[in-house]
Amino acid sequence: MSATVHVSAADPYQVHLGSGTIDLLPGLVGDASRTAILHAPVLRERARAMAALVPQPLLIELPDAEAAKTSDVLIECWNRLADAGFTRNDLVIGLGGGATTDLAGFVAASWLRGVAFISIPSTVLGMVDAAVGGKTGINIPAGKNLVGAFHEPRAVLCDFDLLTTLPDQDVRAGLGEVVKCGFIADTHILELLDQNPSEAADITSTRFAELVERAVQVKATTVSADLRESTSIGARVGREALNYGHTLGHAIEKLAGFRWRHGEAISVGMVFAAELSHRELGLSADVVGLHRDLLSRMQLPIRTDVGPWEELRDAMSLDKKARGNLLRFVGLTHPGSVAMVDGPSEEVLTDCYDRVCR
Repeated sequence: MSATVHVSAADPYQVHLGSGTIDLLPGLVGDASRTAILHAPVLRERARAMAALVPQPLLIELPDAEAAKTSDVLIECWNRLADAGFTRNDLVIGLGGGATTDLAGFVAASWLRGVAFISIPSTVLGMVDAAVGGKTGINIPAGKNLVGAFHEPRAVLCDFDLLTTLPDQDVRAGLGEVVKCGFIADTHILELLDQNPSEAADITSTRFAELVERAVQVKATTVSADLRESTSIGARVGREALNYGHTLGHAIEKLAGFRWRHGEAISVGMVFAAELSHRELGLSADVVGLHRDLLSRMQLPIRTDVGPWEELRDAMSLDKKARGNLLRFVGLTHPGSVAMVDGPSEEVLTDCYDRVCR
């Protein structure tokens, strides 16, 4: 099964999904005379094979996972491009998980104020989240993704063949973002997951392919309408809707030293957001229970003990949705309908977290 999702950005592009989409790469190079392939360590051989498809390849192996998203790695990449004489008509390719494509995209966005970029995600999470939408960036000690730029790719190639060696836990963690897309927009996703969670996690199944396509479509539709993540008010929620579960989720990742998988942290974050939505937006208790039930059946965590609430609360203060001292959350009124929760009381926040821990 193969599919193409269109993203209507300022410079529109296609997301190609299915087996063998990397074969499309030579036709996407354009007039580039040099190509930098920034790749994860585990994809060293894949990167070498890909080098035969592009002009004057420069292979840059990045540290694994979130260790790639640092200012030191960014500067090293800039120096490698400078040594190789990269110009404005050249091309950067990111081959790897979400951390790799985030870093590679920021390299492309910042080198000579912006060069072409092609994203080739190698994880489920990368395909349904990081690779689509033009957000690029790095982490700093204060928090995740606090430094970055919006930079749309020329194309995204989601080649399912890259998933064949992915551990089952990573597949399921990636599906955490798919669950999110079901709750915020496409409720048919929830039905597909509920009907057969095991088949949903089988990367060779048509159910898995449909889930990934639907999640990518949710993100493409959302970012096309609000590329720069304009401020949302009440029920008028733009791109921020994609951050459902992320405020607490990012805090969990930070306190855990990024040892938690993103989708696992977001899973706990969604349970917290559902509890908050129940208190502040009238979300039914049944839907809160559906969060716990569905995520548990997907073998994703629904509680955490990474640190005391006070430290998690402090970490949430640096969330990108915050405005001044006002903490803001993406919430649900019902599945498929989001609304912002602005400035909930400290008592409500503490109580919702206590319910998550229970």
